[in-house]
Amino acid sequence: MAHVARKRFGQHFLVDAGVIAGIVDVIDPRPGQALVEIGPGLGAMTQPLVERAGALTVIELDRDLAARLRRHAQLTVIEADVLKVDFAALAESAGRKLRVVGNLPYNISTPILFHLLQVAPQVADQHFMLQKEVVERMAAAPGSKDYGRLTVMLQWRYDIESVLDVPPDAFDPPPRVDSAVVRMLPLPAAAPVMPALLSEIVTVAFSQRRKLLRNTLGRWLEERGVDSGFDTQRRAEEVPVHEYLALALQAAAGDARSNGPADLVRRR
Repeated sequence: MAHVARKRFGQHFLVDAGVIAGIVDVIDPRPGQALVEIGPGLGAMTQPLVERAGALTVIELDRDLAARLRRHAQLTVIEADVLKVDFAALAESAGRKLRVVGNLPYNISTPILFHLLQVAPQVADQHFMLQKEVVERMAAAPGSKDYGRLTVMLQWRYDIESVLDVPPDAFDPPPRVDSAVVRMLPLPAAAPVMPALLSEIVTVAFSQRRKLLRNTLGRWLEERGVDSGFDTQRRAEEVPVHEYLALALQAAAGDARSNGPADLVRRR
């Protein structure tokens, strides 16, 4: 019986053979690699991936689709919500860094990206199909209208590149938006900032995009007693990623001096 796409899972199945081949070529899977596919659906990308890699772990929430996938001898099927999957444990079990791929459900793509952000050191690379607008935000440069909190948080840990545009008619049912494939390569030496602190800084900074930072982040810095020399006579989108990272490191150092090591550990 044909599977009907379920709205609650954000299902849009790739059906264009040319697009599928192009995506698999971009991923370039090889035998022996620890490949993990999120949301394999009807297996349009799964089959060509496993043909090249020899084996594949897939994460599928839809129990009917998971049952179908289990019939494939070369697949390890994890029937679960991807947001609850322990990717660090998968990497440890594989004995190597993961290559994570997938046509992500657009309704939860950002939470998935942030979930994977926590395990960037255990990942070799990521290739995802996403809403094109999201990919543009991920890869944006300072000064762009697309540059924002998502940009800063992801570019802290990854080199990000849009590698392939995909039209709506490549899917069944077609989404109402254009899509794109993004390549994410974890940076070998990311700044050792506290994720929660960096997130707080950029959330405050972008809370009022049209105002100068003196009205938002400037007040936050004053309240915390951070004397950083940071230029708040700019808007949030004008500040490059490395300056946000430097500010997070300075704020953390200020916390350590004010509270002492024991208090700082408790706050983490």
